[in-house]
Amino acid sequence: MILSETPRRKLITLLVNWGHWFTLLNIIIAITIAAIYILNSPAPGSVMGTLYLFTNWLSHIGFLTFFGFVLLILPLCYLVPSAKVVKTLSSVIAALGLALLAFDALLYNKYGVHLSLNSAQLIRSETQTAMAQFGWQQWGFLLLLFMVWLSFQLIVANALWQRIERLHKRKLGLPISGFFISCFIASHAMHVWADANLYQPIVQQDNMFPLSYPATAKTLMARYSLLDIEDYQQRKALQFNHTIKGITYPASPVYCSVDTNKKVLLLSVITGNVSLPINGLSTFESHYQLQSSIDSGINTILYGLPELYHTALQDYAPLLVDLPRSFGLKVSVYFDNNTNRHLAAYQQDWPQFKQQVIKASSNLSIGFVQSEHLAELLTESVTSQYQIIVTDLVPSEAVNSPLLTNINIHKSLASLEDIAPTALHLLGCSAPAKAYSTGNSLTQKNNTNFLVSTQGSKVLLLNQQQRIEIMNNGNVRIFDLKTGDETFEQADPNVLSQGIKHLSRFSGKRPIRPL
Repeated sequence: MILSETPRRKLITLLVNWGHWFTLLNIIIAITIAAIYILNSPAPGSVMGTLYLFTNWLSHIGFLTFFGFVLLILPLCYLVPSAKVVKTLSSVIAALGLALLAFDALLYNKYGVHLSLNSAQLIRSETQTAMAQFGWQQWGFLLLLFMVWLSFQLIVANALWQRIERLHKRKLGLPISGFFISCFIASHAMHVWADANLYQPIVQQDNMFPLSYPATAKTLMARYSLLDIEDYQQRKALQFNHTIKGITYPASPVYCSVDTNKKVLLLSVITGNVSLPINGLSTFESHYQLQSSIDSGINTILYGLPELYHTALQDYAPLLVDLPRSFGLKVSVYFDNNTNRHLAAYQQDWPQFKQQVIKASSNLSIGFVQSEHLAELLTESVTSQYQIIVTDLVPSEAVNSPLLTNINIHKSLASLEDIAPTALHLLGCSAPAKAYSTGNSLTQKNNTNFLVSTQGSKVLLLNQQQRIEIMNNGNVRIFDLKTGDETFEQADPNVLSQGIKHLSRFSGKRPIRPL
């Protein structure tokens, strides 16, 4: 008896083979569209993080597309007897699926969220606004755009069908599937390790792609004593996102009045050494400069926020100068190498700045000066007319960086984040400092008995005896505040968590803009 393949069975085989090639092409298109997620996310910052990014990108998007083929297109190959109908329906499904992926990518780019029930309200409200503004031209353009995209899918589907027997002979299925499976296994294996070790360059990518649920194995590892689950939970609680995509500055509206008779002088030395003492100024020893560079110190003084936020603050004018100006106060700034465009309106050269300070014609004078400038400015007349704060931004091996002032300080510990709230309070603004700064006015008593800031990728927390460093993986190191020697005491997790929460107040979602 001669066994031969029936026409129906042969058609199904051809359709399934065609479906695999059609899906492969759409996987490539989907991966290209998904590059939007990568381009609008922070770089991993490490070789392993980058390797994970690319393996996860290829395998996850490839898996989603292939899953769509198995769920929606493969059944058509077996149930629908017409190849033409299968190709048409598959093209419609592919066009809609990729359009949905592109929409999700744009949504992530704009708002930092994916399509989900949680984002449904946001999408609904923004869609209603957009639809109200659309005319027939916009609707026509969108329809035309989709028809062009659908036509492309139909052309590709037919081109593959005409070449399906030739493509089938190439025997590329095994190496291609092997490549994607290897990427899939590698990405999930790396994530299991990263999750157990709270390795931020990988863990921070968890929500980058839609429908992403990377593998974890904490329970299994803890069962076999490969992971201390209590230590893991504590380190995870101390994790902090060092990549700020959006910021709410100020955190709430600032309402206050000012005293037009007040005069405040802020001087920060960026070149040379400060010679102590200075006549008319007392020294406050418990002041700490926690920033990693002079530039970070300058931004901290202007904004009252740690360097964690400085990149996100580039589009915001410092409230320290903007608020007094809005009340009509005279503000002058001297900064020889100014790169902050928001200070241009207040910028003066050295002779102008010096003259205004000596004549006391400015309500708020902010100078980033050389050490020799102090002697020229801090005359007896100036110290008697101004409320003065002098800080030293030059890096030093000393644990603290004394502050010079002629005001009464009521805080036990101080940092550069306290300068902006102090200056505004001295000008008469009684608005709560927490609205625009992580610091507090030096002239007011408060219940906070620690300082918290960031330095590079570390969170720093200081109390009267210790300097606590929280690494980006949640590990904690403790140093004696006076000697700088590392100690091996246990840190109070409640205090550390309180410090992390204090830093997070200005971290917000991306500003929502109209569609």
